[in-house]
Amino acid sequence: MNEAIGFWAQSDAITLTKGESIQDALSKLAESESSELPVVENKRFLGVVKLHDCIQWLTKGLKWHEPLSTLITPTSRTVHAHFSLQELHEWPLYVIDKTTDTFAGVFGKKELQAYHRALQQTLAQKNRQLEWYQLCFDTAYEGLAVVDENGVIQMFNETYSRFVEVTKEEAIGLPVEKVIENTRLPVVLKTGIPEQNQIHQLQGQRMIVHRLPIWKNGEVIGAVGMLTYEGLSEIYRMMEKIEQLNITYKQEKKLAAKKDGFGQMVGLEEIIGESQAIARSKKIARRAAQSKAAVLITGESGVGKELFARAIHEMGEGKNGHFIALNCAAIPENLLESELFGYAEGAFTGSKKEGKPGKFELAHNGTLFLDEIGDMPLSTQVKILRVLQEKEVERVGGTKPIPVHFRLIAATNQPLKQLVKEGKFREDLYYRLYVIPLHIPPLRQRKEDIPVIIAHLIPKLCKKYQIREKTIDKEVMRLFLQYDWPGNVRELINLLERLFALVDRTHLQKSDLPEEFLIKKEMPVYPVYQKLHDRNEALRLIQNEEERGLIENVLKEVKGNKSKAAKKLGISRATLYNKLSRFNESLH
Repeated sequence: MNEAIGFWAQSDAITLTKGESIQDALSKLAESESSELPVVENKRFLGVVKLHDCIQWLTKGLKWHEPLSTLITPTSRTVHAHFSLQELHEWPLYVIDKTTDTFAGVFGKKELQAYHRALQQTLAQKNRQLEWYQLCFDTAYEGLAVVDENGVIQMFNETYSRFVEVTKEEAIGLPVEKVIENTRLPVVLKTGIPEQNQIHQLQGQRMIVHRLPIWKNGEVIGAVGMLTYEGLSEIYRMMEKIEQLNITYKQEKKLAAKKDGFGQMVGLEEIIGESQAIARSKKIARRAAQSKAAVLITGESGVGKELFARAIHEMGEGKNGHFIALNCAAIPENLLESELFGYAEGAFTGSKKEGKPGKFELAHNGTLFLDEIGDMPLSTQVKILRVLQEKEVERVGGTKPIPVHFRLIAATNQPLKQLVKEGKFREDLYYRLYVIPLHIPPLRQRKEDIPVIIAHLIPKLCKKYQIREKTIDKEVMRLFLQYDWPGNVRELINLLERLFALVDRTHLQKSDLPEEFLIKKEMPVYPVYQKLHDRNEALRLIQNEEERGLIENVLKEVKGNKSKAAKKLGISRATLYNKLSRFNESLH
């Protein structure tokens, strides 16, 4: 619900001018049923005229037709339109437009009553929603248990209650380990790593569970435990159904896997991530797979551009053909042409006697993936453009054109449009490639995926290094979420593998991380503080200034709503008020 006073204020309120008489004022006061009215002159708020003052002046012998200028009383009850009604302590309030400094309306008794009625309606709606959530929570087939950061049960549904033979009322408020035997929810609270599809021994029965941490503002504030299957027999029945439904698909995958030398096939489900950013990229990739048009994948190094290219191939109609990949930056310019076009018999000294097919031929009826296409020489770009136009290729040293039909996917971490402007990339080729643009977000823009990616990697690394179990400390996860990951997912994978290879302990700690995670970035010394001899004092002032800048930016984003600002900053309203008060004092 909109809590800004400007939304509720009466913009066409009854007002007075300083040239009107006491009689005019009394007449308008009676009409408005208010004890005071604002005085506005040329859209400027001058103050208020009170009924009490009018009557008092008349008793002193002042005439009815006297101008109001002597009765105008200044008031501090003025606010801007973004003032939050949660801070309301008195009324009426007079709203002033912040940009023009003009009178914008009045918030009085009637407006307050309307706001309270809306609050009651909103509260009733929220209560209905809460009731539905509670009913869904209790009706869920899965057993659900929610604990806070201390491992104390906050929510517990009927299904879980039935399994452990403890009522909801008894369970809520108890440490989870006293209610659920063998629980690993305290481990998930400690590490911040989700544990999905794990076997859990409960009441003598083996069950499949999920354990998911709840993150807020970079901190684990709780965890959810979820029983997904009542025993392994139910899983076997489910697996049989899936096997029957997907038998054709499995056969196709098996055939694709036999294509030795042409890379491993990848589906979108194997690209790990649940954030909105990666979900958008997956959505575009699915649509692209249904088309035959060229795809241009952009993104920083290490984000997984080739994985997306392989997934698009696997979902497209050319999936029975080969997926041929070539890194344009890795091949020397003098060899790039023969790699792409192949060469005929005896084309040059040292060539194979029978010649060699190029990537274009190998990708026939399949997909050609040109990675780092921004590094391709202009001379080669011209020849590629001709292949795309004519749909035929001629080997180096050959004379016979060979028809080719393939799906083209290109990728780059460079700004191709800028390269076109600089004359370093052909404009006609750019628009040939830029049919379906697909951008892969960097890891720093989807940090909520980091715990999910790690949870996916840990079992694989444990198997690779023959380790029964390895966990990650919550402080390590916090640092992971703060780090910007310039190398993206590839850097995360490499770091985890390094930690698995080098750290003997089964629990990875903060001290195991490389220096870039542990060294705090140096605070810049601003010129205004260079005269200060006390460096600690200088740093404190700098931090205050940066904090003030952050709060000001957030307040702008939420249009001055302090409740929303406090929520976004992850602090209480009282803390926000204290900080604002401290900042104001430092200005005087």
